Amino acid sequence: MSAVKNAAATSRTTIDDEKFVTCGSAIKLTHVESGSRFLLSSEQRQLQSGSGQQLVTAFEDVSSITGLWHVREGHHHADDGGACVTGTPIECGQVIRLMHLQTGTNLHTHGIRSPLSNQHEVSCFGRDGVGDGGDDWMVVCDGSTYNKALYWVRDAHIQLKSTATNRWLGASSSVRYNENNCGRGCPIVNHLEVFGREGNDAYSHWKVEQGVYLSK
Repeated sequence: MSAVKNAAATSRTTIDDEKFVTCGSAIKLTHVESGSRFLLSSEQRQLQSGSGQQLVTAFEDVSSITGLWHVREGHHHADDGGACVTGTPIECGQVIRLMHLQTGTNLHTHGIRSPLSNQHEVSCFGRDGVGDGGDDWMVVCDGSTYNKALYWVRDAHIQLKSTATNRWLGASSSVRYNENNCGRGCPIVNHLEVFGREGNDAYSHWKVEQGVYLSK
């Protein structure tokens, strides 16, 4: 009987592991308030104000490769030699970095004002995955989701809180680039501004849309 119970427990663990976002995975995040149609995205365009760093927006094309992010350990953990183990589920409350796969830069925020909403600017920063503490984000899970929110579940709503600024990664379907605020022929018309938001509310919820998940 003990062997049967152990086999059942192993089976449940295997099934459960398939629900989690894991270290080393490549994921796409969609913005919930805007209908989960807009993908957290970046490309090799520079902000024309503020820091001048690489632009981050939310873009209505979930198939785009510009929305792929590599889940890695937090910046300070990397400095301490504490790289997360590939395939290990990301815990709720864990500090991570999201490295943009196409450009090798990290999702980043700081105290500079964002161009449209005058909140905190969100950009991509660093080179080949190397940046600073402004790249660190705490995964905040919805307490009502699967597994009592011990781990980041793939289909759950989550929030990302900057450990450097205590701001929440956010966007709004009503704050988007157009020819009036971006100029004629603007290449990011209809993209949403992504910002660091002071409030923890509906505008700061995200969800994994797709991903390539690694397991141990």
